[in-house]
Amino acid sequence: MSQVTEHGGGVWSIQVPIPDNPLGHTLVHVLDTDRGPVLIDTGWDDPASWTELSDGLTALGTSVRDVHGVVITHHHPDHHGLSGQVREASGAWIAMHAADTAVVRRTRDAEPATWLGYLARKLTAVGAPEEHIAPLLAARSGGRTRTLPGLGSALPDREIVPGELLDLAGRRLRAIWTPGHTPGHVCLHLEEEHPARLPGRGRLFSGDHLLPGISPHIGLYEDPDDSTVTDPLGDYLDSLERIGRLGVAEVLPAHQYAFADAEGRVRELLAHHEERLTGLLDLLATPLTPWQLAERMEWNRPWEQIPYGSRNIAVSEAEAHVRRLVKLGRAEAVAGTDPVTYVAV
Repeated sequence: MSQVTEHGGGVWSIQVPIPDNPLGHTLVHVLDTDRGPVLIDTGWDDPASWTELSDGLTALGTSVRDVHGVVITHHHPDHHGLSGQVREASGAWIAMHAADTAVVRRTRDAEPATWLGYLARKLTAVGAPEEHIAPLLAARSGGRTRTLPGLGSALPDREIVPGELLDLAGRRLRAIWTPGHTPGHVCLHLEEEHPARLPGRGRLFSGDHLLPGISPHIGLYEDPDDSTVTDPLGDYLDSLERIGRLGVAEVLPAHQYAFADAEGRVRELLAHHEERLTGLLDLLATPLTPWQLAERMEWNRPWEQIPYGSRNIAVSEAEAHVRRLVKLGRAEAVAGTDPVTYVAV
């Protein structure tokens, strides 16, 4: 039972492990409804993760076969990975916001070699060195792509519509669109009195949008066939402010632990990102590519110790921050540079 926590009022969480990841596990929340248990996220597609999810449900006196529905906060594999397996075992429906469903469909439909080629072009455009891009090109030509996470993610069969109550018998769960971490990330507001009578307006299943001790990755999720310049960090900050105004009694995130004072945590995260943007402006006193900026930014370890795949994530986050600065008129692209460099203004 150590991986199961009761939160009261027909809500539990199950710790589902994430293989080889410092986060350790995803908190899959179980919501009791009049039609059977509904899962909020499912965990990584891995045999050990499936076992923990199954054992956790058994400890609650139910099983995967009894699951009525699956609500996905966002498409990442540590949240959506086991959804298809749950649906196969139970016949449950899967619900996701349309913007993340589009990412899932695009990933499923694209040839992995095509995706690797796109990533190589993106990294070239932001100034990645040739030795970083070479393994992607080798994997594309060698066909070593089928182990990439997310290639076979389940397509949802229901759409989460922002602002609407989900069709959950006996419960009031309202979807709130909170883009930033992904284009279709949603938080879920359980509009019911807190079981311990904590002051505030119900509870919030926050996915990765609002976490008690870490700031979620904010990077780019773009359609290669769409030239729209997105601003995911701006979207995230706007979404944070909306969540802060809800006044919820407690937050049930997908990682770490449940916590109160959502408004205070939102203020901390807004201040963190403003401080980070200000620090990046200091770095951009000299023109830099997004890759060069990522090399100089503060991470949880020195750049030389950041693994290959994590560097791709880091440079995506660096580019998202640069886009925010450009949109705010605090930085601009230097004309005629290739790869493009940016400078503070």
